[in-house]
Amino acid sequence: MSFFLTGGRRYVTRLDGIASVNAPLNGGTLVTKPLQFAGDELEINYSTSAAGQILVELQDAAGIPIPGFSLDDCEPIYGDHVARIVKWKQGSNVSSISGKPVRLRFEMQDADLYALKFNQRK
Repeated sequence: MSFFLTGGRRYVTRLDGIASVNAPLNGGTLVTKPLQFAGDELEINYSTSAAGQILVELQDAAGIPIPGFSLDDCEPIYGDHVARIVKWKQGSNVSSISGKPVRLRFEMQDADLYALKFNQRK
């Protein structure tokens, strides 16, 4: 976090939190263009209300859900974290699709998505 003082006031900037994709309580969807990644886990920086959540689906380039990475397979994500690993029923390992064109679909309710990245586990 960054702190700024101006005129006796303190402003706090969330890490990688200058801008976000926001969805209201009744929900919203974000689908990326096809992209290729290197790594074996997806990390997101996000915030939800107590009533909100985020679900993540990995799709092929045509928009078809990849088996094991559908919305139904995703563990619901809620809370407020700058570095949360997305997990599906089979776990968080996405290395089987690393290097292939994929789309990410985010179904969000009362949530902000600030950043995402793919990590290589240590």
